[in-house]
Amino acid sequence: MTSKKRVVVIGAGLAGVALARRLGELGTPALTLGDEEHRPYNRVLLAEVLAGRYGPEVIALPAPAGLLRGRVTGIDRAGRTVRCADGSVIAYDTLVLATGSNAVLPPLRGLFTPERELPEGVHAFRTMDDCLGLSKAVRPRARAVVVGGGLLGVSAARALAVRGAQVVLAQQSERLMERQLDPAASALVRRHLEGLGVEVHTECRVRDVRSVGGAVRSVEMGDGYALGADLVVLACGVRPRVGLAREAGLDVGKGVLVDDELRTSDPHIRAVGDCAQHAGRVYGLAAPALEQAGVLAELLAGDGTAPRHYTGTRSLTRLTLTGSDGSFDPFDLAAFGETDPRPGDDVVQLADATRGTYRKVVVRDDRLVGGVLVGELGTVGALARAWEGAEPLPSDGGPLLHLLTQHGGS
Repeated sequence: MTSKKRVVVIGAGLAGVALARRLGELGTPALTLGDEEHRPYNRVLLAEVLAGRYGPEVIALPAPAGLLRGRVTGIDRAGRTVRCADGSVIAYDTLVLATGSNAVLPPLRGLFTPERELPEGVHAFRTMDDCLGLSKAVRPRARAVVVGGGLLGVSAARALAVRGAQVVLAQQSERLMERQLDPAASALVRRHLEGLGVEVHTECRVRDVRSVGGAVRSVEMGDGYALGADLVVLACGVRPRVGLAREAGLDVGKGVLVDDELRTSDPHIRAVGDCAQHAGRVYGLAAPALEQAGVLAELLAGDGTAPRHYTGTRSLTRLTLTGSDGSFDPFDLAAFGETDPRPGDDVVQLADATRGTYRKVVVRDDRLVGGVLVGELGTVGALARAWEGAEPLPSDGGPLLHLLTQHGGS
């Protein structure tokens, strides 16, 4: 490597690849280590692969120069080296942790075989291998139980229904996607899934996975009711991968703790993406990961004058659910900021039961602080820009006027 400082990135997900590519553009090549056998890919689109809309090659990311496959097993902070599973040792001047996150496996009885493996038919839904394994296993009329009704669970349930499976979605909390959506928007998501034949159960806990001969046969609910299952999909959230950081003695909370220059407690080690915790927050979303990667690339490649800082990301959640053959109408939703108003906030809501659309914005002190849109999203760009800018809304209504007038609203 010809650069004066040797940058090594652990992780070839969205954050690691974006960082390495930007560093290369800025004249500071990086060595990137990825532990998946597949070429880098956009994890956000895995549900589209499961639905059959895209092949794996469609969601592949442009690979950065200097990408190697290898699993890092340890970090020697004193010697500034990383050890790999194949026995190799790689030196660094700056190490970047972009290790991402792992799927959360819930504490269910019978979830693991005596060999500590998932039974046949039980799948996490986090990696390309997870997706391809599940895609191979699903077939028309297969009985599928999706555990978890967040963003990932909703996406997985929709994809399986599109593939012809008989899907039951079990959500422990009182509504779907409760972290992003208010009750009205969540109800529309539920109606959409049920229209595809998905059986949705909220306030419903799965407590047991039952297998015969190493293959799943049913799941038992909290009330004792048993559901037959050929497939079980675990979509119970993700947890930052912090094992390497913790073993190396770095400060770790929920994620690897970083400052505004994305430095860990070791000034020679940075962290970005799902594994990083900044100002008390782990984002777990694509937009913050990309912003962090861009900031860090400029910091590492810069001349040290007027460094750019990371101050957090105001991130919009967007989900588009589509079918593989056009037989199902697409279903769009977007949510940003605070969707639950405080006392004294102004709230504008529009609902069209015929179209299945819903729009809501929350205004506080003449500033847009949050919103949720389901269905027609023609106004989402203007609303998101008004929210991200945190500027007082124009006296003529600005984006809110668009919200009220587009598509027949009044």
